[in-house]
Amino acid sequence: AALSLLTRGRTARQGAWTGFAFGLPFFFVLLRWLHVIGYDAVFGLSVIEALFLSALGAGLALTSRLPLWPLWAACLWVAEEWARDRLPLGGFPWGRLAFGVTGSPYLPLAALGGAVLVTFAVALSGALLGSAALAAARLRPGPPRTGPEGRNGQGGPDGPDTVDGSDRPDRSDSAEEAPRTGSPFRPRVVPVRPVLRSAVPPTALALAAALAGYAVPVPTEPDDTARIAVVQGNVQQPGMDFLGRPMLILNNHVEATLDLARDVEAGREQRPDLVIWPENASDLDPFRYPEAGARMDEAARAVGVPILVGALVDHPTKEGYVENQGIVWDPETGPGASYTKQHPVPFGEYVPFRDQLSKVITRLQRVPRDFYPGDTTGVLQTGPARLGDVICFEVAYDEIVRDTVNAGARALVIQTNNATYGRTGQPEQQLVMSRLRAVEHGRAVVTAATSGISAVVRPDGVIDKRTEEFTRDVITADLPLRDDTTVADRMGAAPEWVLAIVGLLSCAAAIALGRRGRTDRRG
Repeated sequence: AALSLLTRGRTARQGAWTGFAFGLPFFFVLLRWLHVIGYDAVFGLSVIEALFLSALGAGLALTSRLPLWPLWAACLWVAEEWARDRLPLGGFPWGRLAFGVTGSPYLPLAALGGAVLVTFAVALSGALLGSAALAAARLRPGPPRTGPEGRNGQGGPDGPDTVDGSDRPDRSDSAEEAPRTGSPFRPRVVPVRPVLRSAVPPTALALAAALAGYAVPVPTEPDDTARIAVVQGNVQQPGMDFLGRPMLILNNHVEATLDLARDVEAGREQRPDLVIWPENASDLDPFRYPEAGARMDEAARAVGVPILVGALVDHPTKEGYVENQGIVWDPETGPGASYTKQHPVPFGEYVPFRDQLSKVITRLQRVPRDFYPGDTTGVLQTGPARLGDVICFEVAYDEIVRDTVNAGARALVIQTNNATYGRTGQPEQQLVMSRLRAVEHGRAVVTAATSGISAVVRPDGVIDKRTEEFTRDVITADLPLRDDTTVADRMGAAPEWVLAIVGLLSCAAAIALGRRGRTDRRG
């Protein structure tokens, strides 16, 4: 709402600077968890992300002169997020409007149009509220009249007396009339009813957009369930050096799983159908280091069910590359099906332009090997459950999660390792994305983290169970499995493309009308 007001009636250049001035502090605060790497990383990424909001500000300024400008503003927000989700180097979707409202009535809209529709509704509400605020601001008394006709002979120093542009106030609608005392000075007359008539509709529409989610049915009825156990083994310490000595993290997860097995044997806990470990639960390649594979065998045999293991694995054919995998580890047959992370994080899991940049930024040498991306979705048969594996930041990308569900996943697992950013707010930011994805796809979402926050989210977006950060813990739950897809799944990326294109076309129309207006004035 504020950005719509600040850019309204401005030039494109003024709007761009306004958008940048809004975006830079917004992203700096939002992404402050990157200070673990360095505040220069926080600032640099914030500048890049703010440039997208600078373009948005220019678009808002251009389209603010068009009829129905709140609608075009909402479409431009979608276009801005469309671009930021993809550029540069695969994009960085953090800070989308949809991610900030998972505790509000907007959330059910995700089941209809995904995160895109939620963003559109939030942006539309804000722009409509800005429109209502402009109408309400006209109720303020203007400057006093300087005479019977004013300086310009139209009843006031700058134009007509009334907000509707007429030369005479409508006495039936006037809030007050100047006293006829013969004084040459009297207050400007502002008709209340016309202003209210212009302020009430956008306010009502904004409220309707905010509450529309209550009318959206969110499918949650399971076709069947699977008993799961989520193991959070914990790490030695937060920060860049969370790994500690070799096999430390792996042993933490093995010991927690052995404790679970003992509880099952003693009757204190029901035997799960499957066990889920987080991303990087094994800090050694189990195929290269037999001691790591032996410990996984020990854990799986003890609990007697398959374990979805997170491990870093050397690429089989490309020397120097590593794969971030989720591996189904069977108690009888050992390692089986696997999923390789499709979207490695730039500068975190691989270094673009490594030869050039590593000479200038020596910290990049702490990423010794580049992660190689996978090319298939993460649908894995884990015991009786067909799970969709999504690794860490991939939860922020619409297409990766949607493709996994459409490929047959009956529930989603987010394997993540947030130990680097522990106690910075980043794990909470990522958890709300899981809530959005649960409603968007009508699937339960399991977040398994090395150090927290691990959680089980129901298909309606409610967090059923969760752990605290930097504690060793095991969550057990009956995980609902569903086969039906949502409208958002069936529509795919179509709403995003349509709304983004409409936003760009509105900018083109504003530019064309502006040029025609200048031509007419010259004529």
